[in-house]
Amino acid sequence: MAETVGKISSDLKQKAPDSRDPIEIQRAIHKDYEKHFSECVDNAKKTYGGDFYVCVITKKERLMDNVLRNYFLARSTCPTPDYDQTVYKYHRASGAIQFLWVLPSKDTCDLFKQNALQIAPEEKHLLTYILMDSSGELLALSKKLNGESAKSIILEDK
Repeated sequence: MAETVGKISSDLKQKAPDSRDPIEIQRAIHKDYEKHFSECVDNAKKTYGGDFYVCVITKKERLMDNVLRNYFLARSTCPTPDYDQTVYKYHRASGAIQFLWVLPSKDTCDLFKQNALQIAPEEKHLLTYILMDSSGELLALSKKLNGESAKSIILEDK
């Protein structure tokens, strides 16, 4: 019988930190990500006749703070930038997938902005997206991709 996520989460919280290779852990996470991403794209190809967007939302489980889940959603319009979000565009004519942006949690965004000069070189790309969001560039890109005017109404600020 398979263990539940709750039991695994509880066991991991009680266990001393593991010294497993972080590269191996990242590969395992990435493999699962690719599988779910491909499934989302394949299903969306059947639903949408033209280009579409894949939005990956990362959520921390409410009762298990050491469990993160990715939710893969396809949609016909480009989403408004938000925290814990990664967005791609699928181009039907070429079959190409274009990465548009990634935004981490609000706390991470705030931390990066407050420490922009100390960000490690390998994390500068993430800082770029965070600053593009803060300046309104990502919202402008989203509106442009949706054919909206730059002055269309924003209902709510973050």
